[in-house]
Amino acid sequence: MTRNLPLARILRMLSRAAALAIVMAPPALAGGTWHGDPARAGNPVIPGWYADPEAAIFGKQYWIYPTWSDAYDRQVFIDAFSSPDLVSWTRHPHVLDVRAVSWAKRAMWAPAVVAKDGHYYLFFAANDIQNDHQTGGIGVALADHPQGPFHDLLGKPLVGAFHNGAQPIDQSVFRDDDGKYYLIYGGWKHANIARLKDDFTGFVPFDDGTVFKEITPEHYVEGPMMFKRDGRYYLMWSEGGWTGPDYSVAYAIGDSPTGPFKRIGKILKQDPAIATGAGHHSLLHTPDGRWYIVYHRRPKGETAANHRVVCIDRLQFDARGFILPVKMTREGVARHPLR
Repeated sequence: MTRNLPLARILRMLSRAAALAIVMAPPALAGGTWHGDPARAGNPVIPGWYADPEAAIFGKQYWIYPTWSDAYDRQVFIDAFSSPDLVSWTRHPHVLDVRAVSWAKRAMWAPAVVAKDGHYYLFFAANDIQNDHQTGGIGVALADHPQGPFHDLLGKPLVGAFHNGAQPIDQSVFRDDDGKYYLIYGGWKHANIARLKDDFTGFVPFDDGTVFKEITPEHYVEGPMMFKRDGRYYLMWSEGGWTGPDYSVAYAIGDSPTGPFKRIGKILKQDPAIATGAGHHSLLHTPDGRWYIVYHRRPKGETAANHRVVCIDRLQFDARGFILPVKMTREGVARHPLR
């Protein structure tokens, strides 16, 4: 009986129960605001089972667009989360769901989001197709606000077939300094890059006439993303199996968006004392020069494949421009409002 327990222990029990109630809240609930420690974000940074987070900065708000981590047939929507400071997060439920995409039925995965010309474009994968005879792949949706609602732009997949052996999933979008946009994507251990048209309705062939160019680095599995720093192109990806403890993030550096990319090594991997299965990430780069890695991991003691949570930790570089190993934390990053 709790009347004989110390007050501090009772308060801890109540705190855990309240946290569990929030984490297990069903996705149909209306949006709400999640407040952690007022000084630090804490990890996980948002409540609930989520994975494959896409991070972005729009104006004075941080945004995260993750995959709902559940059985494929229940992955029929995408939520978004916004924050002014990395600590207080507001949930925007169902910014996109299958009712707005005629060809999507399940397995809505790994959003990628771009702001362009006053609109917001959400790239997503759906249906987990296994061959070119099935309908699905990578689509793109459009909205006037980062919280949606998003609606299918094309009425069909943007990439609806296998090219160079790459399953059409795990898309990200990279904007180069010259204003050109590229789609980088691919599962099944193959990565492709394709140059997007300015309106994102299709692709512009490369100078050699190819549309989908393979850029697969050594040990690549899935979850690619690209960024540019000091004139060099960084390609990052996930290695290992997504259901296992060895899931991790590695990177390579090249001189152009099409590479070639030489693998440098892993920068994020499991820490059995904290979490396993750390991977499928994105990055935040603030106007004042800070870098953050936003990723999912499986909490210590969890074994279910879909029990994944979204976390944020600092990303740093050495003097030569190489990425330093990421230290996973429970306390997360410090409060950092956008100015």
